Amino acid sequence: MKRQLHLLVIDPQNDFCDLPASHLPVDPAQGRPHAPALPVAGAHADMLRVAQLIDQGGVGLSDISITLDSHHRLDIAHPTFWRRGDGAAVTPFTQIEAGQVRAGEFLPRDPQALARALDYLDALETGERYRLMVWPVHCEIGSWGGDVHADVRAAYNRWEERTLGVVAKLRKGSNPWTEHYSAVQAEVPDAGDPDTQLNLPFIQALARADAVYITGEAGSHCVRATTEHIAQNLDAAARARLVLVTDCMSPVAGFEQQHHDFLAAMQAAGLRLAASAQVLEELRANAG
Repeated sequence: MKRQLHLLVIDPQNDFCDLPASHLPVDPAQGRPHAPALPVAGAHADMLRVAQLIDQGGVGLSDISITLDSHHRLDIAHPTFWRRGDGAAVTPFTQIEAGQVRAGEFLPRDPQALARALDYLDALETGERYRLMVWPVHCEIGSWGGDVHADVRAAYNRWEERTLGVVAKLRKGSNPWTEHYSAVQAEVPDAGDPDTQLNLPFIQALARADAVYITGEAGSHCVRATTEHIAQNLDAAARARLVLVTDCMSPVAGFEQQHHDFLAAMQAAGLRLAASAQVLEELRANAG
């Protein structure tokens, strides 16, 4: 009997990929090639391997799900939200903590946002998972940077036409008041926004598969956060059916240790680690 094998591709978007010139079309508004906002070293090669899994092993796949980081330009984790106490701009890759805001070192550009921003930072720091990081504006809704890597999209389009299946797309990150690394829950869920709360139906859908192959970017952040939340909401038997495809994900520069620690922790929690070549063998075997 054919097994139910599910491929999960987390945030395979242009802004996260170290794309070669061949993948950088001209931006007509600027008159120069697009440039990824937050490229992860190794991500382009990761995405080519994901595309290969779909093209060469897709007959063995029952489902494909794609998550999409989807932000507004004004977002609590973008420089557009913040200023320094002296009025200077806040540069990307600046970490901001609640104590610094209370001291006036950093402030929202909109003074009316101060109370809500502090509530958010307090809740975030209580959770002890992350501190607020100001990232470059990335994966802006409607932008080239938010589009799926061209080879991955072409591969899953071929899979849809060949199998008459539909690739599920899950958007996350459009609430500007909370970070949303995980595809299944924001870092601080907003009680008034169901899209930020735990997506239990999707987790339950994954749990019905015989194996879920997890890929995407970046291993240190969105892949990590998504996998952690999924694993936390599954029993041991279901966790054992989750597979981290280690050569189809890469960490953000400077966060290599967090990526390594994540893989080790998930393996200790019962998840399997595998290379794409091994996964391809499993998909081909499942194709019959």
